[in-house]
Amino acid sequence: MSVRDIVRIDQEKCDGCGQCVGACAEGAIQIVDGKARLVKEIYCDGLGACLGRCPRDAISIEKREAPEFDEGATRVYLASLGRRDEAPLAPAHDHGHRGCPGMQLRHMPRPARTPAASALDHGPAGDEARSRLQNWPVQFTLVPPGAPWLAGADILLAADCVPFALAGFHGRLLEGRVLLIGCPKLDDAQSYVEKLAQILRVSRPRSLTVVHMEVPCCTGLSRIADAAIQISGSQTALRDLTVTIGGELIDDEEPALAANDSF
Repeated sequence: MSVRDIVRIDQEKCDGCGQCVGACAEGAIQIVDGKARLVKEIYCDGLGACLGRCPRDAISIEKREAPEFDEGATRVYLASLGRRDEAPLAPAHDHGHRGCPGMQLRHMPRPARTPAASALDHGPAGDEARSRLQNWPVQFTLVPPGAPWLAGADILLAADCVPFALAGFHGRLLEGRVLLIGCPKLDDAQSYVEKLAQILRVSRPRSLTVVHMEVPCCTGLSRIADAAIQISGSQTALRDLTVTIGGELIDDEEPALAANDSF
């Protein structure tokens, strides 16, 4: 068995209200003897769509040894509950991560800009309006370490505020990279370190570019990246960028980068 994210239900807190049952698209949670229980680990995808539905805060996601989520078995189980059409799962090429459609893995490769196309890249419908986003989801907490588009990728780990402060974020930073976003102040920094270290070990990305705001709390994203690299023993190339409150981009260091790393 591998170590993965899976639901944990605090039986002392649970009052058996059942709100989590309807929130679980896989039917992994049921009310048994007046309490919510995880009926079988292979039915739980670990994405946590049930978390926000518990008024007693009895549900959490923990990382422990558990059998992998089994899509085929879950489909059969849902059919036995009469929920064949109620909770459709993502197709097999989404690599086992289901639940809320907004959390399903998507890879959306963007064609490189050509000289012919660049002649049309002017005005509101031009190049600056063209999305460079090539992966989904982007929220760091929702991205599984084994997402296929992370393997060998150039990763951009951006603080939540950066795309709003930096004009031309897509064209200047996102071209050719997969995106992960998060907030080192509002989220659990240690969980970020552990997950990023796992990504570095499992997916072995080619490079990691961290971009954060200039405020001290936001520079925690750089410390998270440094700690993850140290823990994982990764040799991934790291670049650190800062965006000022006024929206200027500052390159904190200038290591050798891949050809697509121009600003």
